[in-house]
Amino acid sequence: MKILLHICCGPCSIYPIKILRREEHDVMGFFYRRNIHPYTECIKREQTLKDYAEKINLKVIYDKNYDLEGFLQNIVFREKNRCYFCYYDRLKSTAIIAKKSKFDSFSTTLLYSKFQKHDLIKSIAENISQMISIPFYYMDFRIGWKEGVLESKELGLYRQQYCGCIYSENERFNV
Repeated sequence: MKILLHICCGPCSIYPIKILRREEHDVMGFFYRRNIHPYTECIKREQTLKDYAEKINLKVIYDKNYDLEGFLQNIVFREKNRCYFCYYDRLKSTAIIAKKSKFDSFSTTLLYSKFQKHDLIKSIAENISQMISIPFYYMDFRIGWKEGVLESKELGLYRQQYCGCIYSENERFNV
């Protein structure tokens, strides 16, 4: 199966890519960057993914759009539900590209993190799948959390300390 995998960052992609390739899927990545703050953090994450993708021979589509203002305008006054909007935006963008590029399905590395809202991600992705008419490939990648973390450390990959948005950065460092 040809799968477009939304990738939030290099370290979170390690285990999902390994498992999908082990199952003999043809995997291509998609790096979505509009939610990552500050811009310098976005560039660090993107460069880390580029370096890792080169090591493992992974083709990746890199979103060139950095619309922090648009992201914030969609979140303002809905900060408590910001993850819903963010997941929706990233997964919908991935599904649209997957459909236009004739992939068999789409998935996300967000399903790897034990810090993300797993059931919400799955539900949103399934709804987008129906709306856009492209299958969502679900797998609970959290089982490989420790394995992925260890491998990312062994490889010396940059490991961010928060999800990505300005709000998660604030929660991580200003509490």
